[in-house]
Amino acid sequence: MRVRGLVIAGLLVLAGCKPAPSVPASTEVRAAPTATSAAAKAGAQVRIEGDDALADVLSWTLPEVHIDTPARARMQAQRALARGDLFETAQSAIPLLLALQKIEPGNARDAQLLEKAQAALLAQAWIALAGGDDLASLRFAQRHGSVLRTLWPQQPEVVQYLQAVDRAGQAFDEVQAGDRALQAGLLDTPEQGALAHYRKAQALWPALARVQQGIATVQARLVAQALALAQQGDFDAAYAMLARAQRARDDAGVIAAARADIEAARADRIRRLGDEGMMALGDADLRFARGRLAEILRIAAPGDPVSVALRQRIDQVSRYGLFRPGQVFSDALADGGRGPTLVVVPHGDFMMGATPGDPDASADEQPRHAVRFDRGFAMGRHEVTVGEFRRFVEATGYVTRASKRGHSMAYDGRSGNFVRGSGIDWRAGYDGRPASDDMPVIHVTARDAEAYTAWLSAQTGAHYRLPSEAEFEYVLRAGGSGRWPWGDGSPSPGQANLAGSRDVSPQGRRWSNAFPGYGDGWWGPAPVASFRANAFGLYDIDGNVSEWVADCWHRGYRRAPANGAAWVNPGCRVRMYRGGGWSSAPAQVRSAWRTAGGVDVTSARVGFRVVRQL
Repeated sequence: MRVRGLVIAGLLVLAGCKPAPSVPASTEVRAAPTATSAAAKAGAQVRIEGDDALADVLSWTLPEVHIDTPARARMQAQRALARGDLFETAQSAIPLLLALQKIEPGNARDAQLLEKAQAALLAQAWIALAGGDDLASLRFAQRHGSVLRTLWPQQPEVVQYLQAVDRAGQAFDEVQAGDRALQAGLLDTPEQGALAHYRKAQALWPALARVQQGIATVQARLVAQALALAQQGDFDAAYAMLARAQRARDDAGVIAAARADIEAARADRIRRLGDEGMMALGDADLRFARGRLAEILRIAAPGDPVSVALRQRIDQVSRYGLFRPGQVFSDALADGGRGPTLVVVPHGDFMMGATPGDPDASADEQPRHAVRFDRGFAMGRHEVTVGEFRRFVEATGYVTRASKRGHSMAYDGRSGNFVRGSGIDWRAGYDGRPASDDMPVIHVTARDAEAYTAWLSAQTGAHYRLPSEAEFEYVLRAGGSGRWPWGDGSPSPGQANLAGSRDVSPQGRRWSNAFPGYGDGWWGPAPVASFRANAFGLYDIDGNVSEWVADCWHRGYRRAPANGAAWVNPGCRVRMYRGGGWSSAPAQVRSAWRTAGGVDVTSARVGFRVVRQL
């Protein structure tokens, strides 16, 4: 406390020992009365609370001073005044000057110094009271009040200060009562709640920052309760609680943000209820789905798109089953995100294999045979992206094959060849440099892809997998029967990311075996869905990167499943991938083209997409 007094006194010295304009200044010198008579005449009281030790700190008695040489004592008083040492000891300015007045009652110099000391004391007191916002500052101000009450209790400026410090003490009492109520969970209870105590403190001492902090805390807790109610789905109660928070403190920004959070919780709950209803329909549980719809209708605005979609789907399931052809959807993940965007592929049949008269057909693409899908399935609308695969790796800690061995095959721009590059894995692009999150993930094996589908299955409760070879060719043709996915002619502008004769690498290279006159502006994979979708609503199925499928390698289609299922041999070491890509020769973009790679092979040319069972 004494150190604080010296700091404030230093400020007063720099200001010429003059109080701030709001501090009342003494206009005349009065002899100090005795402590006993002064206390009897005091019109205002300094609040003293706490134990006896605290009472001793806040109760001031004029130190007894012995003066042998008045001139020397006067010099000591001047030095004490200059450094802000006003009243604590017998060597402080005011005790020395009062003692000098008793020895030399008419000394004008002593009277002048005492007037300055009194003004400095009031200045210190007001600064402490106005600048402090904690109990230590209040006690410092009350200590000064004890001195003023003892020495000059009836001076108007002293009375004014004592009244102010008394109000501050009451304000601190109310703040402490508010803090206790806050700890007890009594926020805005009338009379007894924290808010009521803080309001009383605010009326007593409006500048007290702790009051604003306390009121803000009350508001924050009411807002938190409102959000908790919203998370529980009780939005009427949430808004009632938010109204209480606004009455506590009308902070437009806080209230607006809370409303936005409540509405976000509402939207999230509606979305979750919609997802739960949809999943229930997957098991034909119409009763559960209708219950979820009723809950959505209770909390959603009329015409809410989630409620409309669920109502339509319930009607459809009661007649046709869960999904409809061409529907685009995604599943909710257990970690709060969404799975890959899927499109529902219609059931149907097609002729699988090379078309008659295809000059590039091989024996591996024959015999051409009928395949029928009695039930539709959902397929990833585009290849799995780096960002989607990153979420899986970060959630599980999975380490891909390329990451373990430390290399993969990437395009070398200087030589124009595919070479093995160190430090290349799923995070890299076709040339080994880091890939953005919207690029198709490459440098992964079929087993890496299956690990991703297994994680999706665990996250969603649905069954995800790689497509079968038959499924891939079915969606690649998308109802057509031509040599190419788009028919029998050359690709039209913007068809897909293909090797075209007009494409140029960053190093100025051109393809030696490419579609004549075609150029798509990309050398290497493009961000997914950069080109138009096919008739089934799938992007990049006819270009960009080749894609792993679930089948093992078989020469030709003799004994191949006729129902479109994957043709798998346990423990096979060579896996199929299908579809052309950014660096594929025209023959490799044909709808019937098929090839294979080892289970540990990774490259800049092969990615994957997922299928979800319906």
